[in-house]
Amino acid sequence: MLMRTDPFRELDRLAQQLMSRGTWSQPSAMAMDAYREGDEYVVAFDLPGVSPEAIDIDVERNMLTVKAERRPVAKSDDVQMELSERPLGVFSRQIVLADTLDTENIKADYDAGVLTLRIPIAERAKPRKIAIGGGSAHKEISG
Repeated sequence: MLMRTDPFRELDRLAQQLMSRGTWSQPSAMAMDAYREGDEYVVAFDLPGVSPEAIDIDVERNMLTVKAERRPVAKSDDVQMELSERPLGVFSRQIVLADTLDTENIKADYDAGVLTLRIPIAERAKPRKIAIGGGSAHKEISG
């Protein structure tokens, strides 16, 4: 049997439950990191305890939506829960993506509870050289 030794932690948990009216139906934000690596943006979401089948990734125009559901562990009738601190339910996060990103070629990978999305930078947003015409000489300018 597990014994709790921090009464204030229990009060915080109870207050959170009362304010959220149950974590099962309330969407929550998930922790994430976002950074640029070469010619792509990388977004990593922490989703410990979520099976890959319970993750849903959608892109509509420039809005990326990630939803994940952490379900309760299947319990039999003879199991009595002693302590439950891990949040359950639906977690979601929406991110507005820049027009310079190629949303058609997003790659997703899920490993060790971390969902990693790799979003390439669109070709039209990469620096390129522009040739100047006119006369007999052509000159290139870096853009």
